[in-house]
Amino acid sequence: MLDQGLKTQLATYLQNLRQPVELVASLDASPKSEELKALLADVAAASDKVSVRLDGADARVPSFAVTRPGEDVGVRFAGLPLGHEFTSLVLALLHVGGHPPRVEPEVIDQVKALDGDFVFETYFSQSCQNCPDVVQALNMMAALNPRVRHVAIDGALFQAEVEQRKVMAVPTVLLNGEPFAQGRMNLEQILAKIDTGAVAREVEKIKAKDAFDVLVVGGGPAGAAAAIYAARKGIRTGVAAERFGGQVLDTMAIENFISVPHTEGPRLAAALEQHVKDYDVDVMNLQTAVRLVPASRPGGLVEVELEHGASLRAKTVILATGARWRQMNVPGEEEYRNKGVAYCPHCDGPLFKGKRVAVIGGGNSGVEAAIDLAGIVAHVTLIEFDAQLRADAVLQRKLFSLPNVTVLTSAQTTAVHGDGEKVTGLSYKDRRTEELHRVELEGVFVQIGLVPNTEWLQGSLALSPRGEIEVDARGATSVPGVFAAGDATTVPYKQIVIAMGEGSKAALSAFDYLIRLAPVEEVAAA
Repeated sequence: MLDQGLKTQLATYLQNLRQPVELVASLDASPKSEELKALLADVAAASDKVSVRLDGADARVPSFAVTRPGEDVGVRFAGLPLGHEFTSLVLALLHVGGHPPRVEPEVIDQVKALDGDFVFETYFSQSCQNCPDVVQALNMMAALNPRVRHVAIDGALFQAEVEQRKVMAVPTVLLNGEPFAQGRMNLEQILAKIDTGAVAREVEKIKAKDAFDVLVVGGGPAGAAAAIYAARKGIRTGVAAERFGGQVLDTMAIENFISVPHTEGPRLAAALEQHVKDYDVDVMNLQTAVRLVPASRPGGLVEVELEHGASLRAKTVILATGARWRQMNVPGEEEYRNKGVAYCPHCDGPLFKGKRVAVIGGGNSGVEAAIDLAGIVAHVTLIEFDAQLRADAVLQRKLFSLPNVTVLTSAQTTAVHGDGEKVTGLSYKDRRTEELHRVELEGVFVQIGLVPNTEWLQGSLALSPRGEIEVDARGATSVPGVFAAGDATTVPYKQIVIAMGEGSKAALSAFDYLIRLAPVEEVAAA
């Protein structure tokens, strides 16, 4: 089942097992059960601490539990955890087998202290780069706390169940049979939703913090680079991020990051976070900024108010809040979000196997999405507002070679239609004839660019008509002591490598600003 390279890696990882692990499989005579049986045999062969039983009686077949002999640990996989989920299997083995998770001790204590019975179900697809974070976090919780149970379900394999429960986006998480969350979540975010006292404790921690020399708002490539460059100057540096990694977390393949021929967004985001944590940086995740208050006097403190009511203060601030997927803003889009309207073809594409979908947008992202989806779905209709596609020529040649793709140009999407539970079609206007048309389909993938995350800055500093933060050549904004970098700014070409350079430049500019306010010794000692 596994190639020799994976078997060797697995054997190396499983040397860290401290306790025996038992895999209890529920199988039938289907080909998928035979595949799972072979996979579990390969896993057991990699360590003498892993054993397999084939007498499971779970209702979902094929599936298997990851447990300890004689104990009832609530970690289960329904389907084959391959693709992006193979790492989730390895980590489940390690955590159930006593290898300590790589999280802060206070987080482990928080998981163990959860009061209540929590039964989680997560629907994933093997091609989803967002799913492993959720699966791994919930598996870890189930390995640490016997009152937490989790089953990770391959939505493509359990299609009837997906249809019955109206799952149209991954990851989708249910808690005790009720909808809990959709989309990427990490352990901290999950705990914040179920631990009712977590927010109050976090507010008190924020209030107790002294002022920073440099406060970075945002944890994407620009924010991470800014934090590293600031920390290397030996000044007090903090990062407040809504989610560390930002838009990079939603990027599948990255092939233009200089010196790295290929990587994936989540892997790069994890490397960014680890690099930042190698320095003396106060990283505050899950923090949403809602207001910027400029200093009341030259050299005074800038204040950043957070959503939960606490505030952070700093001598300088670097805004690196990035951007998010642009929406069509047509009737039905928000109503059917995650019910057929999607923004990540890699994540949600497998859920539309054999169905009809549309892709909105004819740039590189839209055409790439249409090409990927054409190999999964029955038919793709690509809708482009302009008179011609804007994607690279090589992508267009590939697109037009596909027999199950229809391309509509000079077409303006006007509405998304549904039956109250899921998407059933969309309407578009032919901009040449003004005629309205309707396309019957089950999914709409929106790929029309990005919008900066700057609404909270309205009235605080100068923004462009597009909502981007206006910056000069040094990354300075219209407010003294406030700098900005990355996709949220007026700097052209929204690229990871450019964002990193701009973040580094903003940190150097902030340090230069600081040393002109006070002697270097005083700033460094603050």
